Amino acid sequence: MTEDWQNGGFGLYLHWPFCQAKCPYCDFNSHVSREIDQSRWLRAYIAEIDRLAAMVPGRVLTSVFFGGGTPSLMNPDVVGGILGRIRHHWPTANDMEVTLEANPGSVEAGRFAGYAQAGVSRVSMGIQALNNRDLVRLGRIHTVEEARAAFDIARAQFDRVSFDLIYARQDQTLSDWQDELRQALSMAVDHLSLYQLTIEQGTAFGDRYNAGKLRGLPPDDLSADMYQATQEICDAAGMPAYEVSNHALPGAESRHNSLYWRYGDYLGIGPGAHGRLTLNGQRHATEQWRMPGKWLAQAEAGNADEALTALPREDQAVEFLLMGLRLTDGIDPRRYEALAGHALPEAKLRYLMDLGMIDHGSIHLRVTPQGRMVLNAVLEQLLTD
Repeated sequence: MTEDWQNGGFGLYLHWPFCQAKCPYCDFNSHVSREIDQSRWLRAYIAEIDRLAAMVPGRVLTSVFFGGGTPSLMNPDVVGGILGRIRHHWPTANDMEVTLEANPGSVEAGRFAGYAQAGVSRVSMGIQALNNRDLVRLGRIHTVEEARAAFDIARAQFDRVSFDLIYARQDQTLSDWQDELRQALSMAVDHLSLYQLTIEQGTAFGDRYNAGKLRGLPPDDLSADMYQATQEICDAAGMPAYEVSNHALPGAESRHNSLYWRYGDYLGIGPGAHGRLTLNGQRHATEQWRMPGKWLAQAEAGNADEALTALPREDQAVEFLLMGLRLTDGIDPRRYEALAGHALPEAKLRYLMDLGMIDHGSIHLRVTPQGRMVLNAVLEQLLTD
């Protein structure tokens, strides 16, 4: 019997929690540490890989993603050791994607050849801005010149290279963003992740915003204009959106992130890592201990999971909808019905179709370009009585 996760595939996310500095907008689980025993961390990651492999043996692994933090601070032999253990335990797809997130500094770029030799096939670079003033504001410790040099090194080592940019930044005009995006497209290999700046509580930017000290943020209508310009410019360059914030040449979509959006199973390994794992027909949410020292001790003791929680079918259906409607291709509503035990509300579907927010048929449900601009409102309509 086919289990639901097989519609999305099976992958592995590995979290490296360390950074050289904490960016003020970042709410990820990242920590600055002066000394890291990388050999000890490798042994702990391997212990967790061994434990989880015993729980789900034999599955074909389609993607591995090293996220963080700053995984490009990992020694290449640590990356190689992890990938070797993964391949020891699971059969891998012929085109398995192995992505590593990297900061575009000279130190990290010096490791790129080692990562390629270790088995990394794709690099995702956190460039974030293409002018030095905004890089300083964003707390980045690289310059535009360093970013471009690192990008050239990455392009020489890897066939697939992506990079991130943040827009709707302080004092940024629409023409500023249009010019910067065109620069980015002239550099791009096959993939771009383009995010609007969001102010998250618990970050340095969140604290400044609450105190009225984060000035120059664009009003909502300007942010919407920037989003619309992003779609138009990327479409014209042949790199359309396949997800709300991600653009790629046809066939170059991130396979690992697509696994999340298509609601597959994935193992989450590392401090604070989350996962989704189907065991004996029941999908579970997993969460590992968040603080690096606690995680390391628990991994060495035999189990770094803080929680393994069975997910009710209705919760699975909601997660599937929240993730899948981010994709330009949308979802198959029959899969939602199989998970939830009931169809989406027909009256809500007709209402959203009449507004031009969704495109709905018997085997597809997609959010239109107009609807993607207000995706949260569309989802709220579908998920409330």
